[in-house]
Amino acid sequence: MARFIPTAQRALVSAASKTLTNGSQSRTASAYSLLQFHPYATSQTHKSPFTANIIRILSNEIEYQHDYAPPHQPATSFNSFTVQDRPGEKWMTMRGKYGEYEEIKIEATMFDGCVFVPKPGEDSTGENVVLHISLLVDISKGQGYPDMEFLCSAWPDHLEIQKVYLLNRDKTIINPYMGRDLRRKKNRKLQRTLDDYLEERGVNNELCVFLHEYMMNKDRIELIQWLGNVKSIVQK
Repeated sequence: MARFIPTAQRALVSAASKTLTNGSQSRTASAYSLLQFHPYATSQTHKSPFTANIIRILSNEIEYQHDYAPPHQPATSFNSFTVQDRPGEKWMTMRGKYGEYEEIKIEATMFDGCVFVPKPGEDSTGENVVLHISLLVDISKGQGYPDMEFLCSAWPDHLEIQKVYLLNRDKTIINPYMGRDLRRKKNRKLQRTLDDYLEERGVNNELCVFLHEYMMNKDRIELIQWLGNVKSIVQK
């Protein structure tokens, strides 16, 4: 989680500023189009047996990934938020408003960690894998007010606030005090107050469920596209 401190965020936000036009549609369409490659086309007749075998394996993997769990078109909205996919990146961005002046920006990673928990039931053995998504939630009230930035963990069924920062408009921390680490300082009253603050703005457990479904689909899209890119390079 250390990489989500504001210093690291400035680099991430800078990289995210590249223009993406119709990114999610073209990305998904591209992933689907990979199935149209034919591993035994005439252009491959002069390939070495080793190269031809690599191409065949990649083609089979693309087809398997598509047939096993075919990706669908990424969502472009969730409740009051707009959703912007960032093709080829491990992030997505959501934007919304609260009231007349307040703007909300959410940046979410793809799955970046996990924990292992015992399977439920007295007679159960083994463990289940619970995947983790990191969130940066920026809330801006406009000119004259510092932004609030929430560093959060999105688990499959609940949101967990880790830290809260106060930032200037250029995302520079106002003062060196970084706030409490809410994971370690068990102030339940403060935790509930901050949870309610985000809940009122639509950043809640329901959002976590959406994000896990979204990232599962994005993971398949990115994998199929990556396999296709590798195959295209090998074919040249």
